[in-house]
Amino acid sequence: MNNRFLFPHRFKLIGWMLFVPAVILGLLVILFDYTLFEWDATVFAIYDGGLFEASKVMTLVENSIFDEVVAITAIVGGLLAAFSKEKDEDEYIAQIRLESLLWATYINYGFLLFSILFIYGSGFYQIMVFNMFTLLIIFLVRFNFILYRSARAVA
Repeated sequence: MNNRFLFPHRFKLIGWMLFVPAVILGLLVILFDYTLFEWDATVFAIYDGGLFEASKVMTLVENSIFDEVVAITAIVGGLLAAFSKEKDEDEYIAQIRLESLLWATYINYGFLLFSILFIYGSGFYQIMVFNMFTLLIIFLVRFNFILYRSARAVA
């Protein structure tokens, strides 16, 4: 089966090697405000400011970019791990991939609806940060669990 929208299989391992450490670091950053080191840089900001405060538009700002690097690494790693071909990519695996993506979308938006209804304040902000990654995490967990279960059923 030729699926031109998936990355080659060799990117799967690279994706996992990026994704797992980045998720662990990301959890440490979000939950415990932990950073391995300060990585301050001058970066271009399209918008810097809050809703009711003076904002800076299209400007350079001084910012610690550690959390941005961790988030980008998690997203890129998750995409590579999730959407790289399996060794033997066939219609069954494509079906599992599609169903897992559908499940992940339903569960992700279920979490989001629950959060909108019942979580307020800064906790909601943290939930929104988590929500950027939960779609990929849920997809990866379900897809790999179904593949594992299918492989055990065959063996």
